Amino acid sequence: MINKKPLLEMINISKSFPGVKALDNVNMKAYGGEVLALLGENGAGKSTLMKILSGVYKKDEGKIFIEGKETNINGIKEAEALGISIIHQELSLLPNLKIYENIFLGNEKRLGIFNKLDKKYMREKSKELLSKIGFTMDPDTMVKDLTVGEMQMIEIIKAVSKKSKVIIMDEPTTALTDVETKRLFEVINKLKSQGIAIIYISHRLDELFELCDNVT
Repeated sequence: MINKKPLLEMINISKSFPGVKALDNVNMKAYGGEVLALLGENGAGKSTLMKILSGVYKKDEGKIFIEGKETNINGIKEAEALGISIIHQELSLLPNLKIYENIFLGNEKRLGIFNKLDKKYMREKSKELLSKIGFTMDPDTMVKDLTVGEMQMIEIIKAVSKKSKVIIMDEPTTALTDVETKRLFEVINKLKSQGIAIIYISHRLDELFELCDNVT
């Protein structure tokens, strides 16, 4: 069910690079429990807008509201703390680590005065997160042994583990098979049911008609 008040609102966002105005007073709203399609031709500024939202770039002008509260996003960690995650086309998993190690990479759970890794907790929590999106897989599996579709699911689980309220997906089906795409859509619909806002960038219009609730 889509919430009536926007979870995210970007108002009059502008961004310039040397010799180029990438964004000129751009507005966007996203609601919890909604898949929002972000459309535009190459060079329209979609990625720039999402990099501002996810803390990669700083806006020159404009305002950003999360759950009605104005906020300034000054880096990736700050965006994550606000509940914003982005899944890029180029997946950022480390192939020589296990699933649970990738899920908790940079956010490891530690124990006691010796700061020892709590591997048991991270394995169990990873299993719980996998189950939450209907994925039955051993958290000790090496990422290098996964398919591209499975790797993408791990990226989504990483976002869920950070209690993300907004998840940005940039051309997520580019390297997926039809079966993997169908599985991805099932997972996205589960995230919707949990009140998460999905911002979905794709050039495949058939996907947008099937999946998305709204368009910017």
